[in-house]
Parts: sequence; structure tokens; C-alpha cells
Amino acid sequence: MSRASIRRFLDQPAFVLHRYDWSETSLIIEVFSRQHGRLALVAKGAKRPTSQLRPVLLPLQPLLLSWSGEGEVRTLKTAQWRGGHVMPMGEALLAGTYFNEMLMRLLVRDEPHPALFDTYAQAVERLAQRGEPDPCVLRAFELLLLKESGYLPMLSEEGSTLTPLEPGAAYLLEPEGGLRRALPSDKWALAAPHWQALQAALADPDALDALITASRPCVSALQAQLRPLLHYHGGVRVFKTRQMMLDVQALVRPR
Repeated sequence: MSRASIRRFLDQPAFVLHRYDWSETSLIIEVFSRQHGRLALVAKGAKRPTSQLRPVLLPLQPLLLSWSGEGEVRTLKTAQWRGGHVMPMGEALLAGTYFNEMLMRLLVRDEPHPALFDTYAQAVERLAQRGEPDPCVLRAFELLLLKESGYLPMLSEEGSTLTPLEPGAAYLLEPEGGLRRALPSDKWALAAPHWQALQAALADPDALDALITASRPCVSALQAQLRPLLHYHGGVRVFKTRQMMLDVQALVRPR
């Protein structure tokens, strides 16, 4: 392939999701870009102390990346901070890393998700501003990620019959079957109005804020409902970063 025919992409909004050592001096970085989705880039020389890439290629910071190439792993050319917020710290950093792990697990490469990218950017900015994770922000992002990746069933109808939820009934979300009528032994079932409010929030133009509001009255039960769905479609028993969050919280909790 001639140099003239090599595709180049300039100043693309993106975030670093994860990085791997590639050689003594270089890195492979997994990034989430607005127009090109998740992709892998080789950052040559990024581990050298004098590299201009070294202080920039950090997770949870809004970046502008330029790269070239057509293969599975492209070549990073330039990277610069896009401005806005700095990287979250403490528990907020762990929550953002949890976002990144979910994106790595649930999104396939080279599939654009511009709306999800914008939601992710908003959620990360909220983490950076608060300095600690808001459980409702986490639940809202999980719902939007599941919807965007095609794994979220309709939350306003029963999964097996596709009939509208009964206002006075409670329902449980199952990984393969959608919502089913709750049994008396189902601890974390949610009443139909909660599911209907969440479904309406998913269709709101400002879905992140709408879902934060809709999830607040039922955030603990919603977390218990979404966790099996995320584990099932992510192919994991537990997300590593979520376990780290629980371990940190256990250490700092007053005894």
C-alpha cells in the first residue's frame, strides 16, 4: 500500500480506556472515539521519559487523537488534551475505571456510538466534579450502555408476553427473558411504575439526567437487577473494578 493511500484520521475526540505494554518503549492503547467507536492504537515510544505522549495518554481525560492505518491495530500519531476536566481521583477514579471496563466488555471494535460517547463524557465529567461516585450516575450509565449495545429489553412490557406491565405488580429483570412477574421470594423486584419511569427516561433527549432522576427512588434495587445482566453480557462473574470499589469502601467504612 502506498503512503498516499494510507487512511489518516486527525484530531478525533476520544478517551483512553486501557493500555498495555507492547515493547520496552511502546504501548497498545484501547480508546473510545466519538466517530469510530472502540479501537486499538500503538503508541510508539510512549514509555520513553522524554515522550510527549507519556503524560497525555491517561484514562478519563478528554483527548484529541490522530492516527493512521487500516489494520486491527492502527498507529497513533498525535495526542493532546482537549480541555475541560482533569482526571477523576479516589473513588471517582475507580468508578470511571468501571465505566471503561464495561465499555471494553460490551462494545465491539470499530462500531461508532456517538450518543454513548457523549453520555460517557458527561458521566466522567460528573465524576471529576464531585470527587466521589453518585450511585445514580452509575446506574444511569449502565442502562444507557446496555441500551446502546443492544442488550437492554423493553422496560415497559413483560418479556415473555410483550404485554404492558400491570400498574400494581412488581417485576424482576432477567438476563435472557426481560421482565417477568415477581415471585414473593424475589427480594429486589421493582414495581411497574419504576420500570415505566426508567423506560420513559431512556427516550428523553437528556437521557443521563432523566435516568439519574428516575433511578433515585429505587437505586439499590436497580443495581441488584442490572448486575446479573451486565455480568451475563460482559462474560464475567464480576467486574474487576467493581470488586476493587467494594474492597476500598470496606477499608474506609467506620468499624
